[in-house]
Amino acid sequence: MSEQSETALVLFSGGQDSTTCLAWALQRFARVEMLGFDYGQRHAIELECRERLLNGIKSLRGDWALTRDVAIGMGADGLPNTFVPGRNLVFLTFAAALAYRRGINHIIGGMCQTDYSGYPDCRDDTIRALQLALNLGMNKSFELHMPLMWLDKANTWKLANELGGAGLVDLIREHSHTCYLGERGARHDWGYGCGECPACALRAKGWREYLHSKQ
Repeated sequence: MSEQSETALVLFSGGQDSTTCLAWALQRFARVEMLGFDYGQRHAIELECRERLLNGIKSLRGDWALTRDVAIGMGADGLPNTFVPGRNLVFLTFAAALAYRRGINHIIGGMCQTDYSGYPDCRDDTIRALQLALNLGMNKSFELHMPLMWLDKANTWKLANELGGAGLVDLIREHSHTCYLGERGARHDWGYGCGECPACALRAKGWREYLHSKQ
């Protein structure tokens, strides 16, 4: 069965990466559903951004139909203290359980090993191992799609432009949220954020490189 006739479930947090992945899924699958998690994260503001992002996405492309509506520091292990151990494993397992009940085989996430803060559950090996475990444990044939896995942030911006043009890029800049501190007061050319945490640093660097690549 082709992807164009199937349903996909997207982990949609309201951040830059998950918004780009949502657009990626909308272009490839007949039906797209979304799942978000409120687990007490400091940057839960991103969850509040989702409605504005969804409204903006609906206005960009008529064929994109949506079906649903601490200080940052580095630890001794080299990981930011924002790291929640196994978070993505839990998210994808919950997503698979929901997908199982809804007859969905495709699950999309914004995990990336190329430009990331060192979280081990973002690595390709981790995702591949989890896909195997989920398929064995549920006797299903889930496909975990990670369209950003080998893209740096500059190419993530480029992908957003390819998917939805300048309109999607501007929508992500204005209404998505990635800052670990949940800061929405400061407006930078790449969007809102504290400008200092690892997530903001990656996003800002990617934006500069994306603009440079267009010159």
